[in-house]
Amino acid sequence: MIRNLRLKNLALVDDLSWELGPGFNILTGETGAGKSILIDGLNLLLGERADKTLIRSGEETCLVEAELELSDKALLKQLNAILDEMGAEPCDGNQLLLKRSFSAAGANKQFANGSPITLQGLKKLGDILVDVHGPHDHQSLLQPEKQIAILDSYGKLQPLLDEYHEAWEKRRTIRETREALQMSETERAMKLEILNFQRNEIEAAKPRPGDDLKIEQDYKIAASARQLLELSGTITNLLAEADGSALAQLALVEKALGTWQKIDDSLASTAALNRSAIEQLKELLAEITNRADRIDADGAQLQFLEERLNVLNHLKKKYGPELVDVIRRGEDAAAQADALASSAERLAQIAAEEKAADEKLAAAAKKLGKARLAAAEPLAKKIEQELRALGFAKALFRIDSAPAPEPTRHGADLIEFIFAPNVGEAPRPLRAIASSGEMARVMLAIKTTLAEVDEVPILIFDEIDANVGGETATQVGKKLRHLGRTHQVICITHLPQVAAQGEPHFAVSKIVKQKRSVTELNILEGDDRIEELARMLGGQSEKSRALAESLLQAG
Repeated sequence: MIRNLRLKNLALVDDLSWELGPGFNILTGETGAGKSILIDGLNLLLGERADKTLIRSGEETCLVEAELELSDKALLKQLNAILDEMGAEPCDGNQLLLKRSFSAAGANKQFANGSPITLQGLKKLGDILVDVHGPHDHQSLLQPEKQIAILDSYGKLQPLLDEYHEAWEKRRTIRETREALQMSETERAMKLEILNFQRNEIEAAKPRPGDDLKIEQDYKIAASARQLLELSGTITNLLAEADGSALAQLALVEKALGTWQKIDDSLASTAALNRSAIEQLKELLAEITNRADRIDADGAQLQFLEERLNVLNHLKKKYGPELVDVIRRGEDAAAQADALASSAERLAQIAAEEKAADEKLAAAAKKLGKARLAAAEPLAKKIEQELRALGFAKALFRIDSAPAPEPTRHGADLIEFIFAPNVGEAPRPLRAIASSGEMARVMLAIKTTLAEVDEVPILIFDEIDANVGGETATQVGKKLRHLGRTHQVICITHLPQVAAQGEPHFAVSKIVKQKRSVTELNILEGDDRIEELARMLGGQSEKSRALAESLLQAG
């Protein structure tokens, strides 16, 4: 569970700390007060994209951090394994600390237990800790892929789905290879000609890594050969050949030091410095002479280097940008040309591989389809029970399955959720239902059904009870309170019937502090909670207060 959430400089929030409780947490407040900002903060900690417009006006950096307490030992073990993969510190006992900051300049920083992690790492942690259900989730429920995902989640079919995905990807890769080889003879000849041209052009140049840098340096030397030889002569002259050259002068110094040393033998180490200088200058002279001897002032060498450099630069421009890219392109062209040249033999081999891949995919699809069929009936019955508790006393809900014309990434089954809300109405696919109120309740029934088998410990419901009211709203509240027995539930609601079911109850308000709007959060107890429920009921009249008290007593 989330024990504490801190937000700093997030939209209307200045610096807010939210101490949550276990079970069913309620969050209410006027529209525009900032309830959604708190959920935005939680989403940031779950790895959602950070929008710099969320940073409070006048500030440079936004901070979100949370302290979580993990009571499930299996979940704690799973989290510590993930943290270890990321190179992050493990949880201290059963405590996990998450922190994220981002700036107007675009800098993002994420931490788990004080260790820096990537945004993908933060999202990975968030995916196993929190499920967020928003007011528009029912729209995604109309998509066939979403319905399949719900069925797979309820039936815990991920291992079978992974097996199917592996087989499907294998067959897809083999098919793409086969299709690439199955081109017309004209196309194949044209492609082979292009590949062979690239291969021969690059192989003819015989490029090696670093050739361009070495040739460029040799070219610069050859182009300046006359100047370098003149400099060599100047250096040689100054060091050894001219009257009063450096080495001649140091020889005189050596003679004077020898005379001095005969009088004062403690000068030996000092005299050695002169001999060292002489040796170093001799080495310098030898190196300069050696390099000068290697300089070729012949114009033919310069022309050769220029032509070689032009060839390499042309290849880099065509296949680069770097010479290693040119070499790699030559190798790829050679490999593709060889493959095309032997395409007939390869096609026969691919046909055998594709047949085996088709058989493996069919077997995996059959296992997955059988498991989905087994999970469909109990899931449909459970959702039907939940719908009846949410006001559909005679509702019918079933899950139809049929073979797909062609296997897709999601399987070889066509899954369709079928619903009849009232007696006498023909069952129809969910996508044919127009009422947003009906769809909201169907979504809530599905969410509560899945949550009972879901291992994710924290559930967030952001106005998922929209478009319902009356006794149905009371039933929605009871469902969420029931979920609070096994999960930490955080619910934003505008319905007093739902708000009365939860505890603790927090209220968000917008105040003006130092001439700026600020979002404030308070826990409500006693009369304060009655007043908030009365406000949600439509006013502060005695009748509203009495109804608010009755809702609390009934809850």
